[in-house]
Amino acid sequence: MSDCIFCKIVAGDLPSKKVYEDDQILAFHDIQPASPIHVLIIPKKHIVSLADAGDEDWALIGHIQGAAAQIARELEVEQSGYRVITNIGANAGQIVHHLHYHLMAGARLSPLGVHN
Repeated sequence: MSDCIFCKIVAGDLPSKKVYEDDQILAFHDIQPASPIHVLIIPKKHIVSLADAGDEDWALIGHIQGAAAQIARELEVEQSGYRVITNIGANAGQIVHHLHYHLMAGARLSPLGVHN
């Protein structure tokens, strides 16, 4: 998708500090980290959000989960703890409308809660 910032990163049109890449996914450091370690993991295929994933995308989504665990091991945070989360829609905080997962670690993370 031509106006999607993550598609531009995948295409190499915008820079990123890569952590992991294979033929299906790309992981890179978030430019506005919310924790000491904050990596975004995205499929190279444009999918708006988890809600928009089709039956053909579930293997890819599983692959992202496996890559998240591998990245956590490589960053040596698997023992101290980390969070993997995806936001779906504006009310959940999704800003970029390309499926992405946040891998966050490096500090004690606050529990998730509801904002009134």
